[in-house]
Amino acid sequence: MSTSKDERINPAARLGFEPGQVVQEIGYDDDVDQDLREGIESLIGQDVVGEDYDNVADVVLLWFRGDDGDLTDALVDAIGQLGDGGTIWLLTPKDGRDGYVEPSEINDGAQITGLSPAKSVSVGKDWSGTRLKYGKR
Repeated sequence: MSTSKDERINPAARLGFEPGQVVQEIGYDDDVDQDLREGIESLIGQDVVGEDYDNVADVVLLWFRGDDGDLTDALVDAIGQLGDGGTIWLLTPKDGRDGYVEPSEINDGAQITGLSPAKSVSVGKDWSGTRLKYGKR
């Protein structure tokens, strides 16, 4: 079955979200991509949970802008919410947008925190996403 039609309809389809996953969102603000959020909720079959969620998440959706503080600290906080083998989707403004984060900063933060970064992908008009995998050490 081809997912290309689904991917055009739902921008979250190609990001690997699955029904029943617990997705925790950190860094939500007025500027986030609502279509992406709604697409994720449609795929997982429930609402994303907020920063005050105090259980283990399968995926952390981390919206991060250049003026949000220290990326490494934000990643450490996000890791604290993940179960073994969990994933962080680091969502940052695209190049040329306010709050753009340099790829070298993302790679440095990932390396310091023991995360494995994958290639960045476009996840909306204004946002890029970098999948960061966290496994057992």
